Amino acid sequence: MNSNVIHLLAELCAEKGIQDVVICPGSRSAPLTLAFIRNSRFTSRTFSDERSAAFIALAMAQQTGKPVVLICTSGSAAYNFAPAVAEAFFQEVPLIVFTADRPREWIDQRDGQTIRQENIYGNHVKRFFELPQEYSHPDGGWHANRIVNEAINLSGAEPKGPVHINAPFREPLYTIPPIHISKTPPRNIIATPTNQILTESQWDGLTKALSQFRKILIVPGQQNPSSQLLATLSSFHKQHRWPVVGDILSNFHSLPFLCRHADAFLGQMPKPLKQSLQPDLLITFGKSLVAKNIKLFLRGSSQVEHWHIQSHLETADTFQSLTRIIHVTPEYFFSQLQVRATTHQVERHAYAEEWQQHELQTGNAIDDFFEDNPQGEFAFLKKVIHSLPEKCNLHLANSMSVRYANHIGLGKSHQSVNVYSNRGTSGIDGCTSTAVGHALKSEVPNVLITGDQAFFYDRNAFWHNYQLPNLFVVLINNHGGIIFNMIDGPGGLPESEEFFITRQALNAKSLAKEFGFFHGDPQTSSMQAFFKPDGKVKIMEMESTQASNKKIFEAFKNHIKQSYEA
Repeated sequence: MNSNVIHLLAELCAEKGIQDVVICPGSRSAPLTLAFIRNSRFTSRTFSDERSAAFIALAMAQQTGKPVVLICTSGSAAYNFAPAVAEAFFQEVPLIVFTADRPREWIDQRDGQTIRQENIYGNHVKRFFELPQEYSHPDGGWHANRIVNEAINLSGAEPKGPVHINAPFREPLYTIPPIHISKTPPRNIIATPTNQILTESQWDGLTKALSQFRKILIVPGQQNPSSQLLATLSSFHKQHRWPVVGDILSNFHSLPFLCRHADAFLGQMPKPLKQSLQPDLLITFGKSLVAKNIKLFLRGSSQVEHWHIQSHLETADTFQSLTRIIHVTPEYFFSQLQVRATTHQVERHAYAEEWQQHELQTGNAIDDFFEDNPQGEFAFLKKVIHSLPEKCNLHLANSMSVRYANHIGLGKSHQSVNVYSNRGTSGIDGCTSTAVGHALKSEVPNVLITGDQAFFYDRNAFWHNYQLPNLFVVLINNHGGIIFNMIDGPGGLPESEEFFITRQALNAKSLAKEFGFFHGDPQTSSMQAFFKPDGKVKIMEMESTQASNKKIFEAFKNHIKQSYEA
């Protein structure tokens, strides 16, 4: 192995703008590890649990908007990256995954720590690459450079996502000399993104088609915060007043016209009222929705035309009504449409007012409910959300945490709160690690709202040597998977307690003591004191019972329903 080639590949990553490297310890990966940690252009961090490390790398890429290099040794270590790789794929987060490997001839020969790593992540990476085994001929170095160039360019091209570079190494593995072993710069191939715009003819066709619709509904999906998109949609709405319906993961909560409680009222309103809200045209952008009732409502719109806006090619038909894909960015689409679309003021404004009336009615009903029901984990989370630091990242773990937060909602006062959640695959496995990754790359407070199952499942998120003075964990501990008590089906089964809810008896006191964290509870710590940094991770844990909280949540839904019967 020519160690100069591996050094130059690390230097190439730096030339292409990569700054952060997440490394899991191992021997076969030593050539990669040494090449990156001996390069002062990177910030390299090491984490022993590969599954946690991969989610931390995902979060860093999400926070910075730049690809992150992720390195592990051969064998099962590579498999442990898989959950985060899949999450990165569906969330469109750029990751450069390097997995070290044995030489090709030793695969399937019962050699130690050797598995079949080719295409190990299947269709959950944008592409699989493999570095050469030999660098004795100059073409080997040229080929390796070409591979890494293509992989990084592909990872950052829309839709962004993870790429996998498998790297077979022969022994000896620890021969990389100090950095600057060569003055030859790496060959950096730059890919220029396509400038996607619509022609005047295409705009004429769109505006002509738009003129036939009176009930136009905009539904953004999950996306990272974007001040430019918020400003564009605010300007568009000021002129055209089309209703915008989004859940908490849209990061549109600072918009005063957002219908943020649609998940609550669409699940409880009478059928005739729901039918009157059916759009003629649905315009979507972004990724998935957490709000199940919005999805069911839109899937029931058999006569609707559905336009989806995204700059890349592949599009999901989430609502079973997709009719047109517009390959531009939402910012470009709405800024151009603002000056081209006809207004149809009376009909379209009446439709927008109808949505706003339901939003106002439900918002008032929710406030009344919590005033009458100040106890339980649901009300506690409302208090937490209303006490959030003025500027922070809010991380929502999967299952009931994200659903509770979506029903409570964020408002205009939370305009500097950015919301993140692992809704690419919607698993609980890396929720804490993702919050840790964000905390390592951002100066603002990072607040994680999580349940006991997700929290204890991912406890290795804290098994490292890095300080996290800006991480605040709000733990709802009802000692099991309460969501299986909430959804239709498992709650009524005699086997539910053991095999679905999976009751557990842990609390976070011992964990906090083990890692030197602050641990408090709502009875002894105020939210104002809790969110005051003191140089360490802080955990606020509320222990409760599943039966009482199930009763409260059912009462919440019934209260919304009764607001339509009054």
